[in-house]
Amino acid sequence: MSRPWHLRESYTFDRQVISEIRRAANTGTYRIRGWGAKRQLPTFDDLVFLGASMSRYPLEGYREACDTNVVLGSRNARIPIEIDIPITIAGMSFGSLSANAKEALGRGASAVGTSTTTGDGGMTQEERGHSSKLVYQYLPSRYGMNPDDLRRADAIEVVVGQGAKPGGGGILMGQKISPRVAEMRDLPEGIDQRSAARHPDWTGPDDLLIKILELREITDWEKPIYVKVGAARPYYDTALAVKAGADVVVVDGMQGGTAATQDVFIEHVGIPTLAAVGESVRALKELGVHRQVQLIIAGGIRSGADVAKALALGADAVSIGTAALIALGDNDPALDAEYRALGSEAGYWDDFQAGTDPAGITTQNPELAVHLDPVKAGRRLANYLKVLTLETQTLARACGKSHVHNLEPEDLAALSVEAAAMAGVPLAGTTWVPGR
Repeated sequence: MSRPWHLRESYTFDRQVISEIRRAANTGTYRIRGWGAKRQLPTFDDLVFLGASMSRYPLEGYREACDTNVVLGSRNARIPIEIDIPITIAGMSFGSLSANAKEALGRGASAVGTSTTTGDGGMTQEERGHSSKLVYQYLPSRYGMNPDDLRRADAIEVVVGQGAKPGGGGILMGQKISPRVAEMRDLPEGIDQRSAARHPDWTGPDDLLIKILELREITDWEKPIYVKVGAARPYYDTALAVKAGADVVVVDGMQGGTAATQDVFIEHVGIPTLAAVGESVRALKELGVHRQVQLIIAGGIRSGADVAKALALGADAVSIGTAALIALGDNDPALDAEYRALGSEAGYWDDFQAGTDPAGITTQNPELAVHLDPVKAGRRLANYLKVLTLETQTLARACGKSHVHNLEPEDLAALSVEAAAMAGVPLAGTTWVPGR
């Protein structure tokens, strides 16, 4: 039944806005949630590939190879990381995730020859024991950090910012501070933990250079050093990371997920991943280190098309977080009844901070954590990573490329003026790049 004409919803104050105002008025607290930005943003979907026809020569998918291997950290490290596919697993902490989830991530990534990343809170044996290549995150909180684990890792990622909350620190709610998490982080059980927004022992790039040298000394110059930034000013942040000595720069767009932060951060801070790639590549090229310092792009990567487009714009690899959790079983429709009991539905649940995940992924409740079989979940993740890789190869071959790194901006066109301007590629059917 249609509503009377005078019951017209306001665009500015729609029902969702009204509901949030009422929630804030009733509780006096801002909303904290997990996941990533839900607003409509420009994405890699706004780009298309220009497959080979007359002017380019395609490769046969079943007879001609298209390589996918990537070397990360060869600039300064004595032992760079070599991965078989241009897709890595992003940092997600034990604390935000269960031990079974961390094990599953390690199993899935190792099965296809790529790396995982620890996240805040330290290194678990489940993850180290099942990850053939493990990147150790060095965060402002210092939770769980020790030199022995730095040496046990295959690379170190200095986290300056995260895409879901650049300029903001992490949050781990008290209900997820289990005895084991509390011991690893040297925290009291059951008390909310808020990480610092900036590293306590440096105030700028010059201090970061000193810290990177210190990390190299601790690890005998063996390990690659990554620097991760949330996409806000990617041109300057990438340039400063390179000058501080980074071997790899990780740029995380605002579609990147999180286990918990303020909703206002997720939706209103940072720039889209699509807009961040070109600016980071521009900085690397102007410094003459593109492909010498590797660039990893993260934030909302979902498909092989996303991977291929990021590589075509100049990235060396991508990193996935939210998609990896979905592959493990997050928001599984088979658990819809359990999600409805929590006041949500499968596909919509984003209360990662609550510790009530019926899938056993974003929880420290042992009764829920056992719902996730790390062997089966790891197999699902491996299958997903294989599909992403095959899709990336399919698109590269269609553009006539024998290696996915041979994809280039000339292989792309944009479907909107905004995407053309952000990606620096022509609007489809024209030679026009906005701003040039």
